Order: sequence, then C-alpha cells, then structure tokens
Amino acid sequence: MVATIFDDRCAELRAPGYANLIVSIIILIGLVVSYLPQHYRIIARGTSEGISPWFVLLGVTSATSGFANILTVPPSRRDIACCSELGTFECAAGLLGIAQLGMQWISFALILVLFLIFFRYDDANIPEEELVDNPPSWHTAIMVGALCFVHALLVIILTVVFIVALRDLLDIWANFLGVMAGALAAVQYVPQIWTTYHIKHVGSLSIPMMCIQTPGGFLFAASLFARLGWEGWSTWGIFVLTAFMQGVLLVMAVYYEFQQHHGEPQSPSFVDDTRRPNPVRTYSEGWEQGLPGPYTAHPERYADTEEELERLQDREERQVERETRPLLRPGGIGDPHKNYNTADD
Repeated sequence: MVATIFDDRCAELRAPGYANLIVSIIILIGLVVSYLPQHYRIIARGTSEGISPWFVLLGVTSATSGFANILTVPPSRRDIACCSELGTFECAAGLLGIAQLGMQWISFALILVLFLIFFRYDDANIPEEELVDNPPSWHTAIMVGALCFVHALLVIILTVVFIVALRDLLDIWANFLGVMAGALAAVQYVPQIWTTYHIKHVGSLSIPMMCIQTPGGFLFAASLFARLGWEGWSTWGIFVLTAFMQGVLLVMAVYYEFQQHHGEPQSPSFVDDTRRPNPVRTYSEGWEQGLPGPYTAHPERYADTEEELERLQDREERQVERETRPLLRPGGIGDPHKNYNTADD
C-alpha cells in the first residue's frame, strides 16, 4: 500500500502539470517581490517605527513553524524521497511548495533583522513629529529577537529527534507544527492592528507589501491545496487565515494614509495635539477665523503663511492701541483714574 502510494506520487512528479508549475513559480517570485517594499521602507525611513514588536515575534515564529510543518507532512516527505528517482527539473518542480514556505520564512526573518537594526529612532530619516512619543523599549526588541532564535532552535532540535528516533510520531509532530503555525498566525496581526489603530498612521509598515500579499495569500493557499489536498489542511489553512487578517490591516492602513493626505489629520491619544485651538476658546477680533485673543505668545502657530502672520500681528497692534486699561496693556498695571495711595493700617 505504502509502496503503491509512493510509486504513484513519483509518477505524478515525472509528468508535472505545467499550469500548476507556472502558478507555483509565479507565487515563489511574488513572495520575494512582495517583501521587498517592506524591507526597503524600513531602510529608507531609517526606523522600524509603527511596526509592533509582537507582530514581528508572532510572524517569525509562525513562519518557522509553517516551514518546519511542510518539511514534515507526509506529502512533502514523499516528494523529497522521490527526488532520488527523478531528474533535477522534476525534483525542483515537486519541491516548489517547500521552497515557497522557505522563502517566506527567510523574508520574514529579514524583517526581524531590520526591525532590530533600525529599532532606535535617533537616526530616523523622517520628521520628528511623525515619530510616536512612547516607542517600545530596547529591552522589548532584544527579547523579541531572543525568543525568535530560541523558538527556531527548539523546532529544529525536536524535528531532528522525531525524524531520527520517533519516526512513528512524526505525523503528529507535523500536525502540531501546523496547528502552532496557524494559532500564531491567527493572532499575528492583532497587535499590529492595535498599534496601527493607536498611532493612527502606517509608520514603517508597507502598504504595497500588503496589497500584493493579501490576494497572493489566498492564491498561495489554493496552490498548496492543489498540491497537498485536504491532507495538508494544517499547511494551507494558515494562509487563508493570515490573508484575511492582513486584509483587515490593509483596509485600516489605506484609510489612515488617505486621512493623512486628504482628510483632517488625526492625532494619537498619546501625541501632543498642535492643531489650531477650537474657536470657542477664542475671543475679540478674528474669533470667527479661529484666531487667538491679543497678547498670544505664539502667533506663528495660528498662521499658515507669512501674510496671515502679518495680519495677525497687525490685528494685535490695533487691539493694543484701543486698549484703555493699563492692566491689559503690555507692561501696564491698574486703572490710571483710581488712587491707590491708601493709609497704612
């Protein structure tokens, strides 16, 4: 029975379906291309601001578990075993599914590396006002990197143990890896969605990456389903879930980007609001324009152009000239018509 399944699978690989082969190659290339905008955006901005450290942690550990899963599921093991009987082209075509997840793991691991390199905001290539006031601590970044390394090391060691000494339990381990990858992927985008909602802008998160990966995730899942069938549910199910969650994040990112460039700017709850004060706090001449009363210490904050600043200063000079109470005149105090000389008690 096992020999028959093995022989049938090897026969299938000898005559690969070219349509599925072309789709698999396109997906592999698309995976590489889709991560490049994210890598470039972090490097270009000189900071990983806006990217949640917990999103990076969950993403890397999920990718590690998913890569280990596809290496150990029965269909992949049969494909690897068939390579001894196949030519180079047939073997490479049969292992494209493994190559896809391997490339995804490498690409996300590179995001982790860039996240750690550009974690500090001191050398960012963006205006200081775009940076959040309370970034995650450096200790958090170190902890994320250490946990990703320890997780990958444990997965490698345990996978080798199951392959060498506990081969009868390898299928259970493979499904456990798939479930773990799916569970991590299920919550992977939750901290990033929360972070993006909280800071009200995309930061170093790449919208082009998500535009490519969201539909690509569903296509990738369909390709893996065609290759692995229902038996590989723990592998392709991950990408159905992550594509949906990434779609939610993409909608939020596009909305905040549109608001930033075309709508009224929205300030995060923990960022100082430097917008013009509400007109209800203003008075005197110019109140209908949302301008302050006379003697404001920072008139430049209420003017968008040099002409507006000159008009604002002229208005204040006129109001000073009309002022009859020295108490309100700069340097004045009291009423000049009142005698303040009283006898001491």
